[in-house]
Amino acid sequence: MKRIVIKVGSAVLTEQNRVARERMAALVELIARVKEKGIEVILVSSGAVAAGYTLCKLDKRIVANRQALASIGQPKLISMYQKKFEKFGIVVSQILLTADDFDSRKRTYHAKCAVETLLAQNVVPIINENDVTATEELVFGDNDQLSARVAYYFDAELLVILSDIDCYYDKDPRKFEDARPLKIVHEIPAEDLEAECTPNGSFATGGIVTKLKAASFLLKHGKKMFLASGFDLKDAYAFLIEKRHEGGTLFLPA
Repeated sequence: MKRIVIKVGSAVLTEQNRVARERMAALVELIARVKEKGIEVILVSSGAVAAGYTLCKLDKRIVANRQALASIGQPKLISMYQKKFEKFGIVVSQILLTADDFDSRKRTYHAKCAVETLLAQNVVPIINENDVTATEELVFGDNDQLSARVAYYFDAELLVILSDIDCYYDKDPRKFEDARPLKIVHEIPAEDLEAECTPNGSFATGGIVTKLKAASFLLKHGKKMFLASGFDLKDAYAFLIEKRHEGGTLFLPA
């Protein structure tokens, strides 16, 4: 692989109304190890609202407040990443996008040119949705689908989603004890894509459905996606560093 996108959500990056610093540090070390393999990495990261909440205790249930928290938290989030990546001698950048940016060929082209330039300089671009203007994304958790578009339009070979969901099961593991993890998936049933979003964390806005929609988009465009736990990165290390598929689900075009 030459280039991958890694997406991490709020459920992984936040804990008890704050940014989970140890998990962030573990993520940064994983990215550093991947880069040592000669692989370019683009990071799509949630967590701005949670970072903002540590500085300003607004009611997160109100969309305008979540937008304000994102505005406060985005620079704090990037600052935290900068400090952690500095330990590995890695420079990072910030790019704020929305799904709408990919509806314009001109804007997509300019964003891609910037990303290509950054990657050529060994920089890790950190992309987040522009939560201040992307009201619909804030409500429906489009960072999953945004990361799929980043992977597709910015020519990545693989999207890795690190989540509180460790893999895709044949049925809801919270309801069925006999739920079986699916290791490789070529096609996603329509009923799973149309199910209700069920985020777990107070800052999370997605759930398995938005991840399946991201996978579906990439499968239709001939791209791969790997879903694994962001709490325990052993499956991500095995897949990305050791080239072994232990846990997690690989969505692979047929």
